[in-house]
Amino acid sequence: MAKVRISSLAKEFGMTSKELMGHLEEMKIPAKSASSSLEDAFVAMVKKQLAPVIEARAAEVEAAKRAEEEAERAAEAEAAAKEEAERLAAEARREEERRLSQEAQAAAEAARAAKEEAERRAKEEAEKAAREAELEAKRRAVPASDSGMRFRSLLDQIAEQEVVLKEKKAAEAAKPASDSRSDRGGRRGGRNAGQNGAATTDAPARTRRRSSAPAANMPDNFPPAPDKAGKGKKGRKGASHENHEGEDRYARMAREAEEYSREKVLADARAAVEEASRESSGRRKKRKEKRAAEAAAAAEERKIEEALAQGINPEDLDAVKVSEGVTVAELAEILEVSANDIIKRLFLLGTPLTMTQTMSNDLVELVADDLGRQVRIVTAEEENSFSFYDAPEDLKSRPPVVTVMGHVDHGKTSLLDAIRHTNVWSGEAGGITQHIGASEVTINGRQITFVDTPGHEAFTAMRARGAKITDVVVLVVAADDGVMPQTIEAINHSKAAGVPIIVAVNKCDKPEANPDKVRQMLTEYGIIPEEWGGQNMFVNVSAKKGQGIDDLLETILLQADVLELKANPDTFASGNIIEAKLDRGRGPVATLLVTRGTLHVGDTIVAGQSYGSVRAMLDQHGNHKDEARPSDAVEILGLNSVPAAGDEFRVFEDARDARDLAEQRALKARIEEQNKVKHVTLETLFDEMSQNELKELNLVVKADAQGTIEALADSIGKMDQSEVRINIIHSAVGAISETDVTLAMASNAIIIGFGVRPQPKARDAAERENVQIKTYSIIYKAIEDIDAARIGMLKPTEEEVQTGSAEVRDTFRVPKAGTIAGCMVTEGEISRDDKVRVVRDGVVVFDGSFGSMRRFKDDVNVVKRGYECGLGIEKFQDIKVGDILEAYKIVEVARTE
Repeated sequence: MAKVRISSLAKEFGMTSKELMGHLEEMKIPAKSASSSLEDAFVAMVKKQLAPVIEARAAEVEAAKRAEEEAERAAEAEAAAKEEAERLAAEARREEERRLSQEAQAAAEAARAAKEEAERRAKEEAEKAAREAELEAKRRAVPASDSGMRFRSLLDQIAEQEVVLKEKKAAEAAKPASDSRSDRGGRRGGRNAGQNGAATTDAPARTRRRSSAPAANMPDNFPPAPDKAGKGKKGRKGASHENHEGEDRYARMAREAEEYSREKVLADARAAVEEASRESSGRRKKRKEKRAAEAAAAAEERKIEEALAQGINPEDLDAVKVSEGVTVAELAEILEVSANDIIKRLFLLGTPLTMTQTMSNDLVELVADDLGRQVRIVTAEEENSFSFYDAPEDLKSRPPVVTVMGHVDHGKTSLLDAIRHTNVWSGEAGGITQHIGASEVTINGRQITFVDTPGHEAFTAMRARGAKITDVVVLVVAADDGVMPQTIEAINHSKAAGVPIIVAVNKCDKPEANPDKVRQMLTEYGIIPEEWGGQNMFVNVSAKKGQGIDDLLETILLQADVLELKANPDTFASGNIIEAKLDRGRGPVATLLVTRGTLHVGDTIVAGQSYGSVRAMLDQHGNHKDEARPSDAVEILGLNSVPAAGDEFRVFEDARDARDLAEQRALKARIEEQNKVKHVTLETLFDEMSQNELKELNLVVKADAQGTIEALADSIGKMDQSEVRINIIHSAVGAISETDVTLAMASNAIIIGFGVRPQPKARDAAERENVQIKTYSIIYKAIEDIDAARIGMLKPTEEEVQTGSAEVRDTFRVPKAGTIAGCMVTEGEISRDDKVRVVRDGVVVFDGSFGSMRRFKDDVNVVKRGYECGLGIEKFQDIKVGDILEAYKIVEVARTE
């Protein structure tokens, strides 16, 4: 029977193990620690009792999750707003810098245009002066009179002075633009300005040299123009000074403009580089973070896939696996630490152990936590199971595996008979399917594998195993009977396994059949027809008349197409043992279902504690097969022992590895069995029974199939064993042997045989040793007999029986005897040995025993109805008139349950 660990249940409920332990203590459910396991019945009780707490906790978790999501969204929105504000600020900054740069470029362009215009004007003036000088030279070459010459010389001098003044003014107008570009224009501008300046100043110099000669030939009495000339000189000197000052100011302005422009360009360049660097760095950081996140997500996906392949939680994948019952030395080797460190910690915990002693799960977890290591306790079932992972490209379509479930006598086997055209039902004892079986049916070229599970409540474990290996469940419900307890149980098993359910409403041919009522009843358990808006398909059938069989098969194939069932056939085979038995002529025979890979004749397999090579492979008709692909059910021969039904099997390439694994499992199972048995000696037997106050009923169970043993053990486990403990000290498949009788004799046990008979030597030994052998063919009769034997061993219960009552009419005071009540017996009879209860106004004021009983002066033992008597009560003197004395006895009654 499946069990659930308290720590796993606490995780499922969303609470700590300590909280769950507190709830279990309140519900009076026995549990030692968080590593203890609970039965399914207790788990269901806990879930029902803690449903409000779980819902409230789930609501709190959901609210916290929503709050956390809202906080994350708010933080993301705030970060996005901040990033957007920074982006807008950077954009505004870049726009302002761009505007300033454009203004600087416009100012520089205007200065350049002014300089070019000044150079053009200076060049025109120079050319004009040159032309005038050439004309003057030609005029001087013509002869003239002296007076004419003197007059002409004066006029020429005045004209020359006017020309010089014009040229000077033109030069002064051209210099500011030239100076403003001298610093910014570079070498080319400086060179051009120097050339232009030389051309501008050379022309007046030449003019002055030309005019100096006529001035020397002027007569002394000629009114010279020194004042004017001096005034001109003074004006030229002042103009030159002003020109020098203007040149410095414009040069400074040009230099400042150029420096500002250069600094601005450099600042723009630095800002652009910084922005590009920042953007580049941000992009690299984001790309790096993105790659890291993608790598972490890929690693998490691989971890989840590996955890799913192994059937464990992803958080337990990195934990160190430790087997139950590990010794100190083994734990030290697994954790790669010194054994002395573990022993020291155990000593500090108050549980000193040696190297070879086993540790409990709690101690293992405490020591590992103290060492900073994470461990996962692996049970025997988990350790003996296999986990596989196939790549998606290796998967191919496979046939569906269909399990037929339902209540007893609802027609499951009859429905399979109609599908397979066989008659299995008539061969079942009592009309009840006793074993789980599998068969293959080919419909329109497509294969369907059917698994038939018994419907009786004793086969709960077998039905649960059938639900775990199946793809589709066909729930058979009789139209004239409706939903029954085993129907509900089958629904729960199917839902727990996550298997889709197809409902076959059988016996629709009967007059009292009501399929709509069945549909209405199933809606209460979450099975809603598709025509009513649900997810479950319903088919009305009649196995007896063969009606609706084709519709049912088409529905199964349709559901299989929706599921897209796939498996990897190109690998070593693995699967589950459906049933196993011991055949007298063929030896151990196992029926198995291949779920992965392809099984061939000659393959070496391990199934639980059994191993061997496949010597022969048979289908459901007894025909030999060479291979079995996924979803095929076959019978194999060649195992060394009978495996347990439900065990996983796997093909090994090396026979030695298979044998070693099977032997290790068998050794571990024997050690665990020995640890479970508490050895009692003759000296301690009486003390043990007196301390525990328990009675034991020991059983030796032999059956024809392993599944029957599991079903019987499951039914016995459901019985109340608080006062009588039922122990199955030995169970095996095969006939009852002399060894079984010897074991039963030594253990004072009863031998239960189901579907098997005792050997002649075993029968003789049982008669000789007075060992009881009970054989059955229907399992519930065996369960009834065991339960009757258990009830017969129960301690009888004590019940109160009222014998009579008397009314106090008067009271008397007697020396040395105290108060005596004069009474009249109104009901029944009162005995001297009875207990008495004093009732006053309907309230019990005293409960005790009679001290004396007399009629007149004689002591009597019994007083009957209608007689008077005097009654004294021990340790009670407050008797008053009107009190009712009720007499009663405590008797032991045999238990019926």
